[in-house]
Amino acid sequence: MNLSRRQALALGGAVITVSLLPVDLAHAASDQSNEAIAAFTGGADIGEGNLELTTPEIAENGNTVPIAVSASGAVSVLILADGNPSPGVATFHFGEMAEASASTRIRLAGTQSVIAVAKMADGSFIQAARSVKVTIGGCGG
Repeated sequence: MNLSRRQALALGGAVITVSLLPVDLAHAASDQSNEAIAAFTGGADIGEGNLELTTPEIAENGNTVPIAVSASGAVSVLILADGNPSPGVATFHFGEMAEASASTRIRLAGTQSVIAVAKMADGSFIQAARSVKVTIGGCGG
């Protein structure tokens, strides 16, 4: 097979474009996460506190990853999967409970951070994040 100079340049340009594509998608997902957090908090400062996010360190299958979240005095908790095409996973709203907790299974596209942001009864916000290594992606990966 003989390639002309023009064909070789076109092929090289296509390879470079495709190799840069996942980086752009990762930035888009991160931007979506930041926008979701800003919408949830109304732009308020986020601190650290008594918010416990439980995830497995390694998930063999990204289709069903168990997570649990608990925070004393939380009114609501937002869960995000930063590397998913749509990072918003769930929002839990709690009544007047001493210990607000929830658990579920989520889908992860690949190795990424799971983020929990809790709105406390006093109007403050706290955040926790955990990294989950996924060996088989769950969102088409």
